[in-house]
Formats: sequence, structure tokens, C-alpha cells
Amino acid sequence: MKIVISPAKSLDFETEIPTKQHSIPAFIEESEKINKVLAKKKPKALMQLMDISSQLAALNWERNQQFSTPFTIENARPALYAFNGDVYQGIDAYTISEDKLSTLQDTLRILSGLYGILKPLDLIQPYRLEMGTSLKLGRKKNLYEFWKANLTNSLNNELADDELFINLASNEYFSAIDAKKLKVPVITPIFKDWKNDKLKVISFFAKKARGSMVRYILDSGATTLEDIRGFTSDDYLFSKEHTLKENQPVFIR
Repeated sequence: MKIVISPAKSLDFETEIPTKQHSIPAFIEESEKINKVLAKKKPKALMQLMDISSQLAALNWERNQQFSTPFTIENARPALYAFNGDVYQGIDAYTISEDKLSTLQDTLRILSGLYGILKPLDLIQPYRLEMGTSLKLGRKKNLYEFWKANLTNSLNNELADDELFINLASNEYFSAIDAKKLKVPVITPIFKDWKNDKLKVISFFAKKARGSMVRYILDSGATTLEDIRGFTSDDYLFSKEHTLKENQPVFIR
């Protein structure tokens, strides 16, 4: 099984890491190329490019200047313990036993505007670069054009012909993959909540549920679509009634 998720804007480079295991991103050379473009942009240009505050622009200008390779455990941090958003609260990485990290390393992939695709233990340095950012890179007009072929090929090289592929990423990030060229079908779970007598996807809850689904798959050893439908974390339940397509199982609460 392979699972893809989005990164997070919020980062944690302070909390003590519970493992010394780490790896290096597959596309670190491409990341260096992107950072060279970003590092030339002044804080004001970053404000406009990313639609962020002057304080965030100053912070990320500093991050761009400090980016340096090679990555080591001293100057970088495993992605699983660096990202700190809603999805990662659902994963609850610090409570994963070290003996399960190898399974997660084999299963989970994190899509990233700067790093392309990451394994959980791949080292990263602090950054902010959403996949939807209109950053021109040579002849590529944006990050989607820059990454799409590489990410699609990378996943296909890892996927077995009959392997289950679970998409728990946002549309912004999953759009960086050419889904039509993947060698296996894509399963995209959908999480909905009742609100005002209607079922809706509520972003905050859906993000956390995506992380909880990752953790459920890891803890339960799920390997089939039927196993995926057994997800009950955060009080969600699979709804056959509301599932209109088999590859888009709907979970409601």
C-alpha cells in the first residue's frame, strides 16, 4: 500500500525527536534549484508571491538564505516530526513505536512544493512553499509543471501492479500528480460531518481525519479496500449509502 498526504504550513523544529532514523529526500537537487530561485527574492517579493504578512515574509526570506546541503540530523529534521498541522495531529507521530517506523517509511509519502515527494524520515529544513504558488522555474511556469512528471514517475516506480493507492492529500497537492498515468487506481476517502442538517466536508475536521486514517492503516495493518472501510477513528463511520463511487468511500459522523 502507498498513501499520499499534504505537508503543513506550521512546523515544529523544537520538540525532541524520538528516533535517530533518517533519510535524504529523493529530489534534493531539484529542491536546491527551487531554493536558488526563492533565495533571490526579497521579503516584499515573497509577500506578493505567497500572499503572506511582512513578518512571515521576513521569516521565510531568512529560511531561504539559510538553506544548505548536505542535510544532516544537525541541520535538518525528519519530515514526519517537522510538519505540525491538522493532518499530523491525526497521525500523532510521537506515539508511533520505533519498530513501526520502517512500515510507515515504506508506505507513506508526503507531497511538497519544495521537496516534491518525501518519505516520513526524509530530512527537511524549514520552508514555506505551497504547491499552488505561481513560481516560475526556468521554462516551467509553476510548480505543477516542474514536479508532475517526476512525482508521477516516482510513484509508479514504487507501486506494484496490484498495490492499493490511498490519496489523503488535498486537491492542491494531489494535482501535482498525473493520476491518469498512475499504474493503479486511486482510492480517495472523503470525510463529512453533519452541519445544519446537511453533510459537509469541514476542512479542519477532514484534515485531522486524513491523518487519523494514516494512523489507522499503520496500527491495523490494513491492506484492502474493505479494511479501509473499517475506519472508525474520530467517530467517523463508513457510509455505503453516501458512497457514490467505490473508489471514493465516504465516512460520516
